[in-house]
Amino acid sequence: MAHATSLLTLPLPMVERDPWLQPAEAELVARAQRFLERKHDICRWSGSLTDYANAHLYFGIHYDPSRRGWWFREWLPGAREVFLFGDFNDWERTQFPAEREPDSNGVWSLFLSDEATDGRLRHGSLVKMYVHGADGSWMDRIPAYIRRVVQNDTTKDYCGQVWEPQTPFDWEGDDYRLTETARRDGGLLIYEAHVGMAQETEGVGSYAEFTDRILPRIKELGYNTVQLMAIAEHPYYGSFGYHVSSFFAPSSRFGTPEELKELVKQAHAMGIGVVMDLVHSHYVKNINEGINRLDGTDHLYSIPGPGGEHPQWDSMLFDYGKYEVQHFLLSNIKYWLDEFHFDGFRFDGVTSMLYHHHGVQAPEWGLDAYFGDGANRDAILYLTLANDLVHSLKPHGVTIAEDVSGMPGVTVPIADGGVGFDYRLGMAIPDFWIEYLKDVPDEEWNLYRMWEVLCNRLPDVHTVAYCESHDQALVGDKTIAFRLMDKEMYFCMNRESQNLIIDRGIALHKMIRLITATLGGEAYLTFMGNEFGHPEWIDFPREGNGWSYAHARRQWSLAEADYLRYIDLWRFDRAMVALLKQHRILSAGYGYRIKVDEANKTLIYEQAGLLFVFNWHPTASIPDYELPAPSPGKWCVVLSSDATRFGGQGRVTDGAQSGEYFTSARTDGDGITRHYMRIYNVSRTALVFERVD
Repeated sequence: MAHATSLLTLPLPMVERDPWLQPAEAELVARAQRFLERKHDICRWSGSLTDYANAHLYFGIHYDPSRRGWWFREWLPGAREVFLFGDFNDWERTQFPAEREPDSNGVWSLFLSDEATDGRLRHGSLVKMYVHGADGSWMDRIPAYIRRVVQNDTTKDYCGQVWEPQTPFDWEGDDYRLTETARRDGGLLIYEAHVGMAQETEGVGSYAEFTDRILPRIKELGYNTVQLMAIAEHPYYGSFGYHVSSFFAPSSRFGTPEELKELVKQAHAMGIGVVMDLVHSHYVKNINEGINRLDGTDHLYSIPGPGGEHPQWDSMLFDYGKYEVQHFLLSNIKYWLDEFHFDGFRFDGVTSMLYHHHGVQAPEWGLDAYFGDGANRDAILYLTLANDLVHSLKPHGVTIAEDVSGMPGVTVPIADGGVGFDYRLGMAIPDFWIEYLKDVPDEEWNLYRMWEVLCNRLPDVHTVAYCESHDQALVGDKTIAFRLMDKEMYFCMNRESQNLIIDRGIALHKMIRLITATLGGEAYLTFMGNEFGHPEWIDFPREGNGWSYAHARRQWSLAEADYLRYIDLWRFDRAMVALLKQHRILSAGYGYRIKVDEANKTLIYEQAGLLFVFNWHPTASIPDYELPAPSPGKWCVVLSSDATRFGGQGRVTDGAQSGEYFTSARTDGDGITRHYMRIYNVSRTALVFERVD
């Protein structure tokens, strides 16, 4: 291991930058050392990490043109017998047995020539394995590395499908670089979306429909990234894609793999990156559809016994310390990047992965929790390898960690001793907004706490800020819009209605989004439909709702109707995104707090050279309100949430009609000369000023 050891530089840069970590340096060094040694072994065996992550090219079902036939391979160490069958042999289970390869740790293989199947095994054939398991069971199973799974319309059971078109997908001209787009725009502007529920009709949307109808909406709003949920195959639609059964198969309920590739290619042509919501934190328990007990043991991809099950998610956990599991998951990453040109991943459930307690009844977060025996060192190693692989294959790609624990080092570069994610989700921000909207009256909102929550991150912890994602919209919860306006949205969103609840809701909805986007992080995320205050909740078809799709769709027509007020919220979102991009606000670092006026519920700060004034007061609109200016000169309002085109009252407008605001100098009692200007400080309004002279 001398080669691996020589690559480790001490002291670790992340510890040098943060002395608080010094008591944990030995553990951090051990983590970094373990990564280097594991990668060194991989490179010694396979040449490189990227070459190692090619299991999907070996396992599964692949055509061999030189031998004119099909190879089938599967890792099933506990199996006693394995057969391949399907429509190509009239579903005769035991006609074609596979053989256990010697010295392979349980790899079974079978070659079927075109002659042996009379050419009936081909692209599109339906296939399954018949496995005699270690527990004595005989089960029809779907291969773990299958690239397409389809559901029988009549029986509703799932089956593997050979997917190897003779003509490869045409990726010519596709050379999109997400980090370059983000650098131009100042950061990632993420539009989280679910293909199936992206349509207005009650049913399941398709990749093709998303390409034709939804991508243009995202482009018009100005977002530069779409984050796609529920891509990997999952048998239960209502799981939102988080109970994955087939990790290499894009969900067939949305269309073909080629249609997903076309979606990605068209997004790139529009200047939009595509990030996949990747679920490597757990897998579905289902025996018939998934990889659970695939060889008749309970420890193929998991550790044995109860430790292999997630206590809250009703799913199975990966054994990240097992080399074959690492091989499977790393190859899955490379598969999605190579085959579908995704620009990176949002890793789901990272908190669950990082700790043996999975975040359930977690201890007090601190050095002992982050670096003690409660941390899952195998998972940390896997995530470090995963980030190294992504950035090796896709230097312009990004990785995002869904971690609520705040473990130090998650977003620190691997070379500095970290895990290597580019961003983490700012999950405390939506929790804060929900708490305030549920439990605290407007006039009691604490502006100091608001500031602290939005700015509470270390400089090297690049954060995705958001008010609400899909999590806040699920049944049992409410979107911010619905929490603000509730049943009034059903009756009073037309322009003719005079309703104080709607007025309040629209005003606060705009302000919450703007302050979160400009203070909360280095990237910003919204969930589709929330840009126009989509009403109600998300509820997928299930037994409890009569298998209805009424709440598993997006009502785009609401934002297209001029006589309704949803379009005002949509227009504000588009203007806000344009402001973020034009002034590169997301890359400007922390905002500078200028004034907190609790009496008038006014928060004033500077960000990216702009002056932001938020008046959260329910009623107090103050003429001639004096505020400190960051610099002398002439200022104008470039964005007013009170503008009539955004559903405001037009008390302060923006743009060419906003007027001019001049500063004046004054020497204060401390002997310092400061510059002030006077404005109309309007209640429940956010004003953004730009110096123009």
